[in-house]
Amino acid sequence: MEHAVSRRRRPVTAGSPAGDSRRRPCPCGSGKRYKNCHGSATDVLVARPFAGRVDECDWVALRELVPAATAPLRMADPAHAGRSVLLATVLPVALPAIVRADGTILVGLQVPVRSGDVSRDIGRALQRALDAEPGTMLSSAELPGAGPRIQELLDPAPLEITVRQDFGFWMDDPELAGAEVQASLERANAAALPTERLASVDAAYWIDAGERAHLRWVLPQEEDAVLDALARLSAVGELGLGQRTRYAGSFRTHGLMAPVWDLPPDVPATEWEAPAKEFAGRLAEALADPAPLTDRQRRARDGIRSRQLTLR
Repeated sequence: MEHAVSRRRRPVTAGSPAGDSRRRPCPCGSGKRYKNCHGSATDVLVARPFAGRVDECDWVALRELVPAATAPLRMADPAHAGRSVLLATVLPVALPAIVRADGTILVGLQVPVRSGDVSRDIGRALQRALDAEPGTMLSSAELPGAGPRIQELLDPAPLEITVRQDFGFWMDDPELAGAEVQASLERANAAALPTERLASVDAAYWIDAGERAHLRWVLPQEEDAVLDALARLSAVGELGLGQRTRYAGSFRTHGLMAPVWDLPPDVPATEWEAPAKEFAGRLAEALADPAPLTDRQRRARDGIRSRQLTLR
């Protein structure tokens, strides 16, 4: 993502006045006017849909940055404590949820946005799956009304993530062995890149893109604080992760910032555990620095901001 162009748009949140600005393009990136999309009275764009979860950064990473991964979900309601629920980055043909013949529920995270609140969309899909019969493949519903979000439906314990190298787990259910699912599986496997989750820091994922590897790391702090901290590190030459590495830019998504580094492809993921942990220490010190940015640091910040890419 070299020299990505920043597309900074102010997200609409609950209580934001619409006024004459309802004719502007919707900040969700749909191409529609705001008044015809998230500017309706029934829908609001939630800037940080996973806020309140201790694993917010991992939810963002699985939603936007990680090709294939799963995590078991534990329901908060004791009435559903016995249900087996599995979160997956992607399901066949981008379905929001599947109820297997044995009653196991699969919930997809990388699905088309139906409302301005991704958490509500996923919560609605999970609620529908809990009420559905075994063997049901749920299609995308219309814009959901008021309903539970994942923060209300799920146990607050952090996700136990399994990064997968393909989507073969789809085929654990014989009912998914049809031609359409098989074609979807082949497309998904072709697009999946080798991925590993680092253990030394939270929500950091090593991805082998072929000619280069990358580290994509979702950070929990507010964007402005992260930009200032990265600028301080850049100004003193401490923005990299070691030899043959380069800070490539960052993604802005779901209210958080995910820096990306280019890494040499011949160095395995395990070798980046220590450099990532060391960088986390430097970043923490930079985040805690209360001093105003110097001219050099402000120039570094401008350069870092110019390499941001907003994901919708």
